[in-house]
Amino acid sequence: MDPATLAAARARAQEWVGSLRRELDALADQQALTSHDDEHDPEGVTIAVQRAQLQGLLAAAEQERDELDRAADRLATGGYGRCAVCGGPIAPDRLEALPAATTCISCASDPRRRRR
Repeated sequence: MDPATLAAARARAQEWVGSLRRELDALADQQALTSHDDEHDPEGVTIAVQRAQLQGLLAAAEQERDELDRAADRLATGGYGRCAVCGGPIAPDRLEALPAATTCISCASDPRRRRR
């Protein structure tokens, strides 16, 4: 994988983070305009569920962005494309699908070989 492709994947992840943060901010603004009596407000539960879902998606987006940052570091130091468990090569198709992959398919498939 070339640095530009990895940078583009990172930029998409960062845009996803920004979009989710804007949605959370908008939801917080909406919640500020509603009753704080969640027990009797039928919308209270819905807003709480939406907030929890957005927070979960935000955590996933931030994790993806951080993993892509680490992948860029590996690319810069020559370790990109090598399995962190067995040291073998990671298939190019796997890296195309998962640019931040740290394990080959064999190690990722075998729970005894996965790094924790």
